[in-house]
Amino acid sequence: MFDFRYHALSLAAVFIALIVGLLLGVAIGDKELVSGAREELRESLRADVREADQERDEANARVREQNEFAAAAYPILAGGQLPDARIGLVLLGGDDDAPEIIRDALDPTGAELAFVAVVRENVELGALAERAEGTRYADIERDLTLLDDLGKRVGIQMVGGGRLVGQVQTALLQSLSGSFGDIDGVIVLRSSDKPADEDAARRLDELQDGIVRGLVQTGVPVVGVERRASEPSSIAWFRDRELSSVDNLDEQAGRAALVFVLAGNPGAYGRRDSAQALLPPVVGRAR
Repeated sequence: MFDFRYHALSLAAVFIALIVGLLLGVAIGDKELVSGAREELRESLRADVREADQERDEANARVREQNEFAAAAYPILAGGQLPDARIGLVLLGGDDDAPEIIRDALDPTGAELAFVAVVRENVELGALAERAEGTRYADIERDLTLLDDLGKRVGIQMVGGGRLVGQVQTALLQSLSGSFGDIDGVIVLRSSDKPADEDAARRLDELQDGIVRGLVQTGVPVVGVERRASEPSSIAWFRDRELSSVDNLDEQAGRAALVFVLAGNPGAYGRRDSAQALLPPVVGRAR
């Protein structure tokens, strides 16, 4: 059966299609129109680029201003927070830049970096046993259960001093500058590098764990630090061993947080999700 409405809609669709085709044909055929549209698009894109460049320059300027302010404010915030304190730095793995960063952080506080100890990544048990001659740790090559306890005793003596740490230091440490004993706080930085050998990596874990637990047992502030972009992060490792932590040592805010923790404000600070705040709520101790 003939449907008039269907016929009318069909005619309308054909008519619309003809008009659209006609308009497209005219537009395509009109080179000046196409050229004008292209130039308008180019100018619009140029304006967007100029605006983006301006926003970038303004953002960079704000960042520079903030960094300049932080650098100027840091000595005021940290000044005199650690008068006459002796601070130790224990590197669980090498980091050539860390001592200078820590010295800069401590410079206005009144503290001194009393020692920098770099623990070997691959400790030779034979050499360690030889250096420990005359102590119960002389059997460490045959009794690996002594390794954790040795690390603990070394950590305690790094803070308080003692004969054992001096006796084994050449076998245990890659390098040492300064002196152990009479330490008021310790900073720990841990490298993610591990020996390729699984047994050696396991021994290193036990030794590092023992050293850090010994440091904590002394009761002085012990804070684990890392740079903001450090991957993998060691913050969870520090937390599991009851250390305070700062995850942005390479920023002024991180250095301030480090000083405040050493001054007696424990916690986890920085920019990672695990941090409780950027800075401690109480900045420093009473002078």
